[in-house]
Amino acid sequence: VQLQASGGGLVQAGGSLRVSCAASKRTGSNNALGWFRQAPGKEREFVASIDWRGTVTQYADSVKGRFTISRDNAKNMVDLQMNNLKPEDSAVYYCAVSLYSGATSRLNSYRYWGQGTQVTVSS
Repeated sequence: VQLQASGGGLVQAGGSLRVSCAASKRTGSNNALGWFRQAPGKEREFVASIDWRGTVTQYADSVKGRFTISRDNAKNMVDLQMNNLKPEDSAVYYCAVSLYSGATSRLNSYRYWGQGTQVTVSS
């Protein structure tokens, strides 16, 4: 399975970006999907997860109310809409496929990882 993330870029604080992730084949349609991020010098952290049906989501407290995760199983894609971005949201964002069907924030529950896409928010 290969995951290709896209949509990152540079935006001013308060702006919006949408990052997307496409899977190479129909893997993950029965698995939860997630987004994580990693800033320089920091550990990779959970951002959002969505269950296999696309009906249950989880968010990190730091992004609740600003970010929305969604998936399209027919297209093998998962998106992360990011609104009201803050400088502290700057990081490389990674999409991932979980071993399990339920949404989860546990990093070690994820088996396949994309290459990451850079998001930079200027103040």
